[in-house]
Amino acid sequence: MDIIINSLYKHKDVFLRELISNASDALDKLRFLALSQPEILDANKELDIRISFNKDLKTLTIRDSGVGMTRQDLINNLGTVAKSGTSNFIEKLSEGADVSLIGQFGVGFYSVYLISDKVRVVSKNAADNQYIWESTADSSFTVSPDPRGNTLGRGTEITMFLKEDAAEFLEQTKLEELVKRYSEFINFPIYLHKKSTVTVEKEAAAEAEEEEEGDEEESDDIEVDEEDEKESEKPAATTEKVDKWDWERVNNNVAIWSRDKEDITNDEYQSFFKAITKDPTEAQTWIHFKAEGEVDFKSILFVPKDALNLYDDYSNRKAGIRLYVRKVLIQEDFEDLLPRYLNFIKGVVDSDDLPLNVSRETLQQHKVLRVMAKKLVRKILEMLRKMATGKSDDSEDSEEGSESTPDSSKSTDSNEKHPYIQFWEQFGKSIRMGVIEDPSNRSKLAKLLRFKSSKSGDNYVSLEDYIANKKDWQQDIYFVAGESLDAVKKSPFMEVATKKDIEVLYLVDPMDEYCFQHLADFDGHKLQSLTKEGLKFGDENEDLVKKRTKAYKETFKPLTKFLKEALGGKVSKVAVSQRVEKTPSVIVTSQYGHTANMERIMRAQTFSSAESLKQMASQKTLELNPRHPIIITLNKLAQENPDDQNTKDMAQLVYETALLSSGFTNDDTEGFAERMYRVLASNMDLKDLDLAPEITIEEEAAEEGDEDANVNGNDEL
Repeated sequence: MDIIINSLYKHKDVFLRELISNASDALDKLRFLALSQPEILDANKELDIRISFNKDLKTLTIRDSGVGMTRQDLINNLGTVAKSGTSNFIEKLSEGADVSLIGQFGVGFYSVYLISDKVRVVSKNAADNQYIWESTADSSFTVSPDPRGNTLGRGTEITMFLKEDAAEFLEQTKLEELVKRYSEFINFPIYLHKKSTVTVEKEAAAEAEEEEEGDEEESDDIEVDEEDEKESEKPAATTEKVDKWDWERVNNNVAIWSRDKEDITNDEYQSFFKAITKDPTEAQTWIHFKAEGEVDFKSILFVPKDALNLYDDYSNRKAGIRLYVRKVLIQEDFEDLLPRYLNFIKGVVDSDDLPLNVSRETLQQHKVLRVMAKKLVRKILEMLRKMATGKSDDSEDSEEGSESTPDSSKSTDSNEKHPYIQFWEQFGKSIRMGVIEDPSNRSKLAKLLRFKSSKSGDNYVSLEDYIANKKDWQQDIYFVAGESLDAVKKSPFMEVATKKDIEVLYLVDPMDEYCFQHLADFDGHKLQSLTKEGLKFGDENEDLVKKRTKAYKETFKPLTKFLKEALGGKVSKVAVSQRVEKTPSVIVTSQYGHTANMERIMRAQTFSSAESLKQMASQKTLELNPRHPIIITLNKLAQENPDDQNTKDMAQLVYETALLSSGFTNDDTEGFAERMYRVLASNMDLKDLDLAPEITIEEEAAEEGDEDANVNGNDEL
């Protein structure tokens, strides 16, 4: 028995859950029988479960007023394992015996031996006398009539004689915590016999008698006022602390997910959210539905208002879904029902037919889990979509259940942010992670993305809104990624887009560009970075562009060749640009290479190394603005005086300035400084940068100067 019990269960705590579940099933059975046999309730009208303990005797008792068991029931239901032995028990399991139902007397009952040396069961069924079943978990048990007679009236009482290492289960705080964790939503009231210390008043009788005798002796000589006489007649009151035992209900919360959503108020939903999350704030929105099909289950899922420390340790963050089977908690943080990016969701899932393992502590891996997970994710995305737009896209889910959400499509205060924007600012990282990690729902998640843009001001824009507002000739969705809003707004890559009045999305979160790399396009429109080569706008005359590009290329061929040689391996090529308006030059990357923003993010990684960064660095292209006077002048110098140091320095500075303005990091800071000083010297007509000699000061003059300085200093003091 010890081998079986300790191999089945990981935690001793579950014994209480098992016994309460059995008691709840006994009460359910009684309630069902009472429909046809109402007289069965005559012995006891109350349907409840009561838990008590005795520290002196080291016993823990659980009593229910359920249907109870006859003598034969005690033998059949409780004696199976003890009578058949280990080999027969394992044989029964191998034959496919059904042990997956919560509340079945069988394996669940024997979890009491995790904490007990001996168990005594007293049971009274309406069809039989009261009997006592007793066993010490060895190969035998005894069943005998209760010599006390019918003390229960009806039901079952289980008394556990605890082991030495199970003393913690004699603490009422521990018992209360276990009941609230595992059996909080059982249909029937659960009472715990709790001790409390109260302060009571007691009359000091002896003192009162002495005062009365003294008053009689002095009454002849002293006149006493009536009020003083009343006060003197009143005995002095003292207080003392006494222990008081009372039955207190510990499962006050209701499993509202089993009720019709039309009968539940918003306040009840909010109270339930606080009960399961211990979060003092209210939920932002929720969905309540019943799924039917291959697997039936009920669920309520909540979106909190604040992310709090969700992203401090995102990888190790536990799931927020509590899994119940017939209102009995199986697992608090069940990770298999939701993907990691939805860990901010809180709620419950309850099903009557999930494939539990023998210990009923975890679920068996089964295809129904995948079905449940798929439906839950779809419902959550539907809830977020409705919060964002006020309507739902997933009409096909109507067969599975119905939803219940507060009206979040409108704000009561014109200055208040839209509810979805409040959600996005708190949990936007999770939606971005979903786009990266969940290919099957990527298109739905993409509709939930929000960004600031060149035309949105302080508001956010969705990809759908961007497409609805784009130019008629515009084919792509344009974006610029950077460290901050100020940085992307001032980016030189914005110049032509601003001139053409094209809306540009600002990607300023470190995850935005990762997200777009996995998304690639949206609704048939390519996501195009303004900082990568091959950029085209849809309003150009292709023939005219080709002719102009060819002409510029021929005109600036000396400069592009000169720069390519002067810069060596720093750039893969030098080309004439059509994307800038006022800036002399910019650095762009290949279509599939890392942008400047991505390089910045990779440099900030904890485990990044110089070698890895070098390998991941993208090929850079220096693009020149053919209309800028600096480029035009430099083109002439490249033809007339390419060997001059000043020409070489200006060529390097054009590249390095473009590097910085395009968001890249210049690793050659020392060379950059030297070149800058040489150019400054040239503009100042300095022939060299040799240092001037130090000023020579005669010693006597220096001493006089020191004395004067001391005198002046003393005068100041």
